[in-house]
Amino acid sequence: MPKLDNQTILLALTVVIGLAVLLQTIILLAIFVSIRKAAGSIRLEVEKLRASLMPVIYDTRDTLASTRDTLAKTQEFLANAQGFLIRVSPRIEATASDLAEITHGLRTQTAQMQSSAMEILERVRKQSDRVDHMITSLLDTVDRAGGFVANVVSRPVRQISSILGIVKAVVESLRTPPTLRRPAPPAGEDRFV
Repeated sequence: MPKLDNQTILLALTVVIGLAVLLQTIILLAIFVSIRKAAGSIRLEVEKLRASLMPVIYDTRDTLASTRDTLAKTQEFLANAQGFLIRVSPRIEATASDLAEITHGLRTQTAQMQSSAMEILERVRKQSDRVDHMITSLLDTVDRAGGFVANVVSRPVRQISSILGIVKAVVESLRTPPTLRRPAPPAGEDRFV
């Protein structure tokens, strides 16, 4: 089982925090997209409402100008329309203020997430530099230790090999029968052939 030291734990926590920030970013992006769609649909509904009410108001003005009989009906219709606008306008205002608060909250959270992400990236960079330095130092030490072991092992092996070669030569010279010796050439003769 590998040992868990502070560096390993910090690295694991950094990875987990990074994944959590990424997940939170995805969730916030999904919320932003859904709010944007909702705002678009609300805008369309308001435009449809405005498009449907404006012709009625224009027609009402024309009718009011042309006849006095329809004045009472027109006033009633305008009262109803006004009541509807009075009922709807606080909701629209509340929705607009809610959207403004949500947008402000999203901006704040995005800024926080961005600063957190920058901090995490800085920590990851520092940790990776530290790990790189540690691995480089370890590999240098292993290389030096390998050279030392090679010197320590190869020198005695060469000496033992030399001693074994000498012993082998002595044993073989003692094993072979003595050969007939040639007579020594006279002192005045030339030894070259």
